[in-house]
Amino acid sequence: MIAGFAAFGAAAALLLFARSLAPLPLLGFVLTCAFAPFLPGLGFYLPIISRGGRGQGGVSLTFDDGPDPEITPRLLELLDERGVCATFFVTGEKADAHPELIWEIILRGHAIGNHSYHHLPLLMLTGMRTLRVEVKATQAALARFGIVPLAFRPPVGITNPHLWSVLLEQGMYCLTFSCRAPDWGNRRVDGLSARVLHKVSPGDIVALHDVAPSQARPEDFLREIACLIDGLRARELDITPLSRLIGRDVMRRVTPGARAGQP
Repeated sequence: MIAGFAAFGAAAALLLFARSLAPLPLLGFVLTCAFAPFLPGLGFYLPIISRGGRGQGGVSLTFDDGPDPEITPRLLELLDERGVCATFFVTGEKADAHPELIWEIILRGHAIGNHSYHHLPLLMLTGMRTLRVEVKATQAALARFGIVPLAFRPPVGITNPHLWSVLLEQGMYCLTFSCRAPDWGNRRVDGLSARVLHKVSPGDIVALHDVAPSQARPEDFLREIACLIDGLRARELDITPLSRLIGRDVMRRVTPGARAGQP
């Protein structure tokens, strides 16, 4: 809103002194509205957390799009072996399909965030009603496990003008990332660790995926994650829980209802 008023104000001022240039601020505002949603760290439509607070010397590892029965259990074992606490931004659909994996993530001490229900790549091009359903359905799916995610990561990191209102209704905030491979949802696993290590810096929130690779073996993915962890530590970059890195809770615990997926 502030940017819009500024653009109109600049256009009005130019009408007085350089009429031919008056459309430029409005054009700039329109272009910003069109491209800003695709920049994960730019809080144009709503406040966005994309990295740790000032002075944070560590980094946090986050995994999107799971849980996956082929990858997530083995990834959890690797994280345990390396003593790493991560955050999993899960979809409600997969949480409903694999409740035992959600329990395993929680019991091993990791955090869970909301990544929408169906992970529609173009979710932010839909209306507020669809967006509200996607967020609320995932909150409901995860409430069965005794947790309420506070952090929402939009699919592909894209935002829209409606997202802030929907998150405020749920008492949530938007969190994206500041470093990624990119791995295209584990379609490009080869060299993943090197690509992250090439650009990672203190305070980064690293975005990864815990889904089965489409063009590599699970072992290849796990080896890359192990190399990434070892590489970060070799650079003396602590792997920090996300809540500590950003200075606020990622989820809170509540009394669960039926223990979904439990005997």
